Amino acid sequence: MSRAKARKMVRGQALRDQLKSRGILICAGSMSGLAEEAPAAYKDVSRVVEVVHKLGIGRKIARLEPVAVIKG
Repeated sequence: MSRAKARKMVRGQALRDQLKSRGILICAGSMSGLAEEAPAAYKDVSRVVEVVHKLGIGRKIARLEPVAVIKG
C-alpha cells in the first residue's frame, strides 16, 4: 500500500503497541509518521528475494535480521 494509504488505515499508537509486544522499541517523531512506515506498507522481502533469485538477477546466500532502523 502507499504511505498515504498507510497513514489513513494504520493508527500509529496501535502499531507502536503491536511492535512493542514483539520486543521492538519505537522512537518516532509523530504517530502519523510511524503509521506510514507500517510493515503493511512494504512488500514482503522474502517474496521479493525469491523472485530475484528465480529470475537469476541475484542469488540467495544469507538471511539477515535487522537490529536497528534509523529513518532521517
